[in-house]
Amino acid sequence: MYIPQHFSVTEREEIIAFIKANSFGQLLSSVEGRIFSSHLPFILGNDGKSIICHLAKGNPQWERIEEQEVLVTFQGPHDYVSPSWYRSPGVPTWNYQAVHVYGKPTLISEKEELRSIVNRLTEIHESVLKKPWEPKYKDTMLNAIIGIKIEINEIQCKFKLSQNRSEEDKKQIAEELQKRGSVKLSQAMKNEL
Repeated sequence: MYIPQHFSVTEREEIIAFIKANSFGQLLSSVEGRIFSSHLPFILGNDGKSIICHLAKGNPQWERIEEQEVLVTFQGPHDYVSPSWYRSPGVPTWNYQAVHVYGKPTLISEKEELRSIVNRLTEIHESVLKKPWEPKYKDTMLNAIIGIKIEINEIQCKFKLSQNRSEEDKKQIAEELQKRGSVKLSQAMKNEL
């Protein structure tokens, strides 16, 4: 990913927090010579050095995935920025937050590990509900999925939040984004002020 210096984020804790908050990503790899993408929820490994997901066994992406490096992308809030919001001259742009993770995948087929993946994902996403679902399903359902653990080789993080604009412009952009309903993006910009 192209990352000009003023948009680069290198603080590991900030990146990990971003991945946890935006854990629905894209797994990109090569399938039969073409770029292939699956949209999936991910969880961070306990060591913080890996990310984990699972695919349906009917998805061909898993079949040769251990032979290659993969890319996982995570996207946060994003929105259009109009030059009419600037006090000084400028051009239209797009503000956004994104993380790219490169790594080496390993397949997980052992039932107890698969159950752990499903249960961890369930716990994370059900915990915010008033009546969380308890993981109760037939063991045979685990036969339909394959787990993937990706050992992280490299993380790239870009938060393009108008850091190249004046303080007045950044404040104005954040306010306009708030008015448009881009509350999370506006808050991310305000956190940078």
